[in-house]
Amino acid sequence: MITKLNLATKPFRNRRTPYILAALVAFLSVISLLLLFSQFRENENRRELAERQIEEMKIEIAEQQAKGLAVQQQLSPTQRDLLVASHKLVANKTFGWSRLFYDLERLIPGSVSASRIAVENVYRDRDRIRAELELTVLSRDYQSVMAMIGSMNESGVFRAELRSQNLQAGQRSTFSEYTLAVTYLPPMVFSTPAEVAQNQGGGE
Repeated sequence: MITKLNLATKPFRNRRTPYILAALVAFLSVISLLLLFSQFRENENRRELAERQIEEMKIEIAEQQAKGLAVQQQLSPTQRDLLVASHKLVANKTFGWSRLFYDLERLIPGSVSASRIAVENVYRDRDRIRAELELTVLSRDYQSVMAMIGSMNESGVFRAELRSQNLQAGQRSTFSEYTLAVTYLPPMVFSTPAEVAQNQGGGE
């Protein structure tokens, strides 16, 4: 029978490695927990800061609205009318008059002539400019005027309705004056034939 003997005076036993590995794992776990806690606190601080900023903005908006209301209450009726007119003037600067005339010329037939265009209101509807107009035209043919109104309503640019009709007698002929209530919505993309020709000439 063969007996296995350990003849070493100090047998090798690796007892330190498990303790070292356990300590390293524990150290890494503590570091991870600290990093997670630090990230959590940073997120909480950002959320609290954002909430404070939102509350400050709400307070500032409320104060500005209160000031604006107080100013409007102090204005006389004449000053209020001037304020409204100034707002309309600002809107009119963004209104394309050449575009309006171009769109009208495409739809007004030869037997109808425009005599007056009055802008009653210009305002912004979301990202589009809208204008409320009073259009006066002259014609001897009622059917031509009604056909023109139909073409305007089908264009997607105008909404028109007949407001009044007045018979006018001149020295040489008799005609009628028609007043239309028109809502004008300029198209998003616009270019007149002259602009198209200019762009093509510039490209060459």
